[in-house]
Amino acid sequence: MINFPNHNTQMLIDFEALLTESIELSPETIDEAVKISTQIPNEQLQWQTYLNVLALGGFEEWLGTRATNLTLDREDCSVNEPATANAIAAVCNLKVNEFKLCLIATGSLTDEEVTVPRAVVDLPEFVAHFYVLVEVQEEQDTAVVYGFLSYNQLVERLSRVNLEAEEDWTYQLPLSWFESNPNHLLLNLRCLEPTAIPLPTMVPNRQMALSQMRSELEALLPQLQSRDRHPWQVLTWEQGAAVLNSPELLNWLYQLQSQNVEPQSIVSVQNHLADILQLLTQPALNARRWLSNQLDELAEELSWVLLPTPSFEMRGEMRLLGEEFQVPTPSFAMRGEMRSEGIPLGLSPGEEFQGIVEQLKQQGVEIPVQARGAYRHLNLAGTSLQVYAVTWPMQSESIDEWTLLLVLGGSPGISLPPGLQLRV
Repeated sequence: MINFPNHNTQMLIDFEALLTESIELSPETIDEAVKISTQIPNEQLQWQTYLNVLALGGFEEWLGTRATNLTLDREDCSVNEPATANAIAAVCNLKVNEFKLCLIATGSLTDEEVTVPRAVVDLPEFVAHFYVLVEVQEEQDTAVVYGFLSYNQLVERLSRVNLEAEEDWTYQLPLSWFESNPNHLLLNLRCLEPTAIPLPTMVPNRQMALSQMRSELEALLPQLQSRDRHPWQVLTWEQGAAVLNSPELLNWLYQLQSQNVEPQSIVSVQNHLADILQLLTQPALNARRWLSNQLDELAEELSWVLLPTPSFEMRGEMRLLGEEFQVPTPSFAMRGEMRSEGIPLGLSPGEEFQGIVEQLKQQGVEIPVQARGAYRHLNLAGTSLQVYAVTWPMQSESIDEWTLLLVLGGSPGISLPPGLQLRV
């Protein structure tokens, strides 16, 4: 019988523990990591995204073999959104049952500090109940769930040692802050309620804050066209937080860095940004209330008037050129014009709209009887115009969708000025 010295025995125990915690990464996970990371324009973030996806696959395998009663939901996970993955170097918005998790992937744990993006600590949209540290050994195609840190522990320790964020929008957390027994994470996920770890709520009046920095963002964001340039090199943290909290601005930035924009196209890119900022900072009408024959306060302030119900007494499904016409997202833009020729003078707006409906019907467009809408008079360079907006719910049991139809017309007997377009 051979007796090992105590320190050798401890080394063997540690080695066996490491083998136990190592997760072999499947070929499917590796392929997914390659596919997702190649969508990231910045090379540094591309590598980090590759590690993030491997960490996610390893964590999913680890959780599945140890806690079959816990359900992992990766539908809203940041790695599924290239625009978010291009801006935040972590796996956030991951869910296990009702808990929010954030995976921090690292290629090596030889350092005594762990780099954590400031966004997943300071922005309510991305914070988590638990921050899970995953070491990815990509050369061995393995991953190790090293440990975890709860949100309340993180906030308490940051405050206690007065640890501030770095210039590059990261926190350098001591490795010792992470609980090194990941099995305790499973215990927390099984036994705790999410309310035991309160998370911050969304900050109100973000629209106002964004409107105050609108001109600054319009001037600064185009400077991030280079794929090698990071937002922290151009923006303040407050400006960066506004961008990170806006999916529309994140998508714009991602498209800017993903495409090779020619110098002659810069003006078009800047105009698109200006349009997005205008949409994000101006108040919005609640068209849903029209379905109940109601106007919200903003609609009344802007002099919108409800169309009478008889204006919609034409049955049928909405069709446009033989295809269903729907507006799935607020970012949808439609350009077009509707001439009011052929509509008799002296009609009420409701009667005028019925004439427009007849014209639309001749073009293959029909409006269902449950539709409701409103109109508004405009004066453009001496030309009297009317804007009609009509909405109705789509016939779907599983998807909550609705349709918005906008029609721009002149006063009866007056044609629209040549080249006039309605942009939304």
